[in-house]
Amino acid sequence: MKRISPHDTVFKQFLANPETAQDFLSIHLPGALRDLCDLSTLRLESGSFIEPDLRPHYSDILYGVSTSGGDGYIYCVIEHQSTPDRLMAFRLMRYCLAAMQSHLDKGHRQLPLVIPLLFYHGSRSPYPFSTCWLDLFDHPEGAGQLYSGSFPLVDVTVLSDDEIMQHKRIALLELVQKHIRQKDMLELVPKLVALMGMELWTNEQIGALLNYISLASDTAKPEELLRAVAAASPKYEEMVMTIAERLEQKGLEKGLKQGLKQGLEQGLEQGLEQGLEQGLEQGLEQGLEQGRQKERREVAMKMLSGGIDPATVKAVTGLSDLEMTRLHH
Repeated sequence: MKRISPHDTVFKQFLANPETAQDFLSIHLPGALRDLCDLSTLRLESGSFIEPDLRPHYSDILYGVSTSGGDGYIYCVIEHQSTPDRLMAFRLMRYCLAAMQSHLDKGHRQLPLVIPLLFYHGSRSPYPFSTCWLDLFDHPEGAGQLYSGSFPLVDVTVLSDDEIMQHKRIALLELVQKHIRQKDMLELVPKLVALMGMELWTNEQIGALLNYISLASDTAKPEELLRAVAAASPKYEEMVMTIAERLEQKGLEKGLKQGLKQGLEQGLEQGLEQGLEQGLEQGLEQGLEQGRQKERREVAMKMLSGGIDPATVKAVTGLSDLEMTRLHH
């Protein structure tokens, strides 16, 4: 067990007393911060939120106080040191973040102001290290700019597709993740094909992206999207078709179950006149064929409206020349 320092013991004995702490804070808090606090509301808080790897180093002095206006929370972390610590400012920052998290865990929705104070009485005088944690960085000015303003944000939902198309090796991921919740992604096929034609990605990356589309896309028929991509991307055709066929197999199994149910219902209705077996067979066949034909026409219309050439549409959907002609009228 770590030996408790007599310095820590006597410090805690004094500062754990709210009246003593009130005098300490009224004297040593910077004026602007002291004016924010109603020190008459000072209350000793539990320090149990401190991370385990920091626990051997902290004095467990944490006070909560109401703001002068009475509508907010402020915490004061008082840390005792009898020896200098070059990274003390960073440790204090970690205490502050831990106190903020503890505050949120209690159900509050806004972060509290947490004021760290360092009490030092070591043999080396004055205290030799900066208490500004930004000074611990190799580039303090850059750290100050970063941590005093808004963090960088990459929001693909507000980027235009044209802008994304210029983003080199990250463009493909950005484009797909921007549109992954889109109900109809067929209009993206020309852009996806154009990007994939640049050959900037490994086969593993392409495979991962295509699997992602098959698993996470909200589009009604992801296998049709993949088939359209395969038809226009010979290099990746085998990979894409493997994924598309797997999706299609799942869809077929689902369709067969639905068709069987519909056929059974139709067969039962026709059973009195034609017999249960004949009605079941006809109902199943008609239901499946009508469903397939309707889906092929819908997919073809979406692909054509997305600018995909008729030959590719015909190859993907399997529609006849006559059926393709009817789509234009």
